[in-house]
Amino acid sequence: MPDKIFPQVTTLRKLRFAILKATEQLSTEQLNRIPDGFNNNVIWNLAHLIASQQNLCYGKAGQEPLVPESFVLSYKPGTKPEGLVSAEEIEQIKALLISTTDQLETDLNTSKFDNYTPWVNSYGLELNNINDIINYIPLHESMHFGYVMAMKRLLK
Repeated sequence: MPDKIFPQVTTLRKLRFAILKATEQLSTEQLNRIPDGFNNNVIWNLAHLIASQQNLCYGKAGQEPLVPESFVLSYKPGTKPEGLVSAEEIEQIKALLISTTDQLETDLNTSKFDNYTPWVNSYGLELNNINDIINYIPLHESMHFGYVMAMKRLLK
């Protein structure tokens, strides 16, 4: 039996490729610069997308995230950049945007997310299972894509 296709993951992948394309011409310095009026930077936003997706999908299901816990803790909501992210780390973050999406799609076809812990997010949305989460993630990522585009205009 073929794997089930999840349109939400297709949307997530398209969003992440669009974010990568929008940021590909930014230098390491630009990616690390915190524009006036913001409390974080472009690379923090990209890493935050990974950390959030890992925590929401894997962490809330009692599964080990695909990235180190220190990564999730460094880029979880409420954090801010604590130092410069190197060019090498930036490339790793960009690669993780795609590889974690691919692995999520694979894992959705298993029972990995059957023990999801329901919760209410900071917007008051009830997220009771992995289906709720994979429907929510593109909304969250689109919001951060907007932040990235606003920052990018200030970095020129």
